Amino acid sequence: MDDLLRALSRVVLVDRDLEEVLTEITGIAAQGIPGAESVSTTLLRDDKAFTAAHHGEMALHADELQYEEGYGPCMDAGRGGVVLRIDDTSTEERWPRYVPRAREAGVRSSLSVPLPFQGTSIGALNIYSTRPAAFASAESLEAGLEVAEAIAIAVVNATAHAELGEQARNLRLAMQSRAVIEQAKGVLMAQRHVDADQAFEILREASQRYNRKLRDIAAGIVEGTQPR
Repeated sequence: MDDLLRALSRVVLVDRDLEEVLTEITGIAAQGIPGAESVSTTLLRDDKAFTAAHHGEMALHADELQYEEGYGPCMDAGRGGVVLRIDDTSTEERWPRYVPRAREAGVRSSLSVPLPFQGTSIGALNIYSTRPAAFASAESLEAGLEVAEAIAIAVVNATAHAELGEQARNLRLAMQSRAVIEQAKGVLMAQRHVDADQAFEILREASQRYNRKLRDIAAGIVEGTQPR
C-alpha cells in the first residue's frame, strides 16, 4: 500500500493531457492493487460512458461489453456512486446480459469503485481478474479507493485548467473587441465631429441595420482607414 501511495504522489498533473495522466494512474493501479490484472477508468459525460484509459485489453473489452448492454458494474458504480464487486462471474446473478459475456472474455472477478467529484460521481475505476474472488480482501478495496481519489483529483485539475484557459481566451477576445470599438469610435469622432457617446450610437445603429456584430462593424471602419 505504501508503494502505491508513493507512486500516486509522484504523478505530475500540471501541463499534461488528462488522457496521459489517467493512463499513468491506471498503470499504477494495475501494478499496485492486490489482485489486479487489468484496469480501466470509465468517465461519464451526460450519462454517456467511455473508457478514458486502460491497462490491459481485458479491461477495455469488459468495459465495452457494458457500454453495449447499457449497464454493468462499472457503469452502475459510476452512476450510483457505490462500490460494486463481482466475486465470481460463474455464479453472479446480477447483470444477466453482461456477466456471461464478461466470463467468455476471461473475467472471473471485478471491482468497480466510483470516482468522487463535488458530492457526486463522474465515473468509475474498474479492476478485473481472471481469478475468482481476487478482490475480496480489504486491502484491494482500500487501494482501489486511493486510486479512485487520485483519478478524481486529476479530472478536477484538468477541468479547472480548461475552464481557466477558456476564461483567459474570452478575456483576450473581449479586450480585442473593446480596442477595435474604441478605435472605430475615434475614427467616427474625427470624421463626423461627434462625441464618444454619439460615435458609439452610430456603431450600434449600424450593427442593428446590417444585422452584424458591433465588433465587425467597428473592424470594418478601422480597416477602411488603413493605407492600401
